[in-house]
Amino acid sequence: MLRFALKRLVSLAVTLWVASLVIFLSLEIVPGDPAAFMLGMNAQEDTLNALREELGLNQGPVQRYLDWVGGMLVGDFGTSYTYRTPVSQMILDRVQISLPLALYALTLSTLIAFPAGIWAASRRGRPADIAVMGVTQLGVAIPNFWFAMLMVLVFAINLRWFNAGGFAGWDAGFFAAMKSLTLPAIALALPQASILARVMRSSLLDTLSEDFIRTARAKGLTRAQALWRHALRNALIPVLTIIGLQFAFLMAGAIIIENVFFLPGLGRLVFQAISARDLIVVESVVMLLVFAVVLVNFAVDLAYAAVDPRLRGRR
Repeated sequence: MLRFALKRLVSLAVTLWVASLVIFLSLEIVPGDPAAFMLGMNAQEDTLNALREELGLNQGPVQRYLDWVGGMLVGDFGTSYTYRTPVSQMILDRVQISLPLALYALTLSTLIAFPAGIWAASRRGRPADIAVMGVTQLGVAIPNFWFAMLMVLVFAINLRWFNAGGFAGWDAGFFAAMKSLTLPAIALALPQASILARVMRSSLLDTLSEDFIRTARAKGLTRAQALWRHALRNALIPVLTIIGLQFAFLMAGAIIIENVFFLPGLGRLVFQAISARDLIVVESVVMLLVFAVVLVNFAVDLAYAAVDPRLRGRR
């Protein structure tokens, strides 16, 4: 297991290095000058040069890349061009919203999807199975931002159970903060739960048709006993993959939901930084999100090995 983990760590480091190159080079070729954007079209050249000197934009690309990567390794993400504050502090403030939101949505998605998928698989071809598949198909088809606006209309405007947007802050108390995240989390979770439930059902049905399940049934186990004792664990491999991908999506892909609910999270920070051509913020936040995705994939690989020890010798 240790050797397997070390190999995956080396792969993680290489992936992060390649990702940092791609992110930096992609933003390098984007047209426009951040200094000119900040000072306006009528700014004097000497003023522009002074600002470029202050922001470090007059250095060569190689030196700026090395400074950026070296700073990230010690936790220094640079200083925002627009807000003139440390990027690390901006990220820390925003991740306190985006990370709990992603975990909240992932928890809801898993709690909905697992029972629904298992229930549908255990009743294959029956009305319950057809109903679950129909509901999940609807959940996949409906855009989450439209569902978010519908929930705002029903639960915030009409019923007044929740606020229409904004974040109460952790200083207001845990339950007040989580209440602010409830509608966004549900809007993010339901489409993901639909996907996960369908994968759970398909994986279970494939596993239930395997020879070892037929052998277990021949030894006297009922279908339910074979499902819970043998099939479920073997069906978790593709499900774990989807859960890992969903967490990465919920961290990096919640820009629209954060804007619908006016949540000051990482997604909204990236959107604002792109609009203001604050490249150092865009680079740092995107790199952090890439790190989160790679780290989740690493955790999923370890979960694979824990669920199925045969996989340890194949990587």
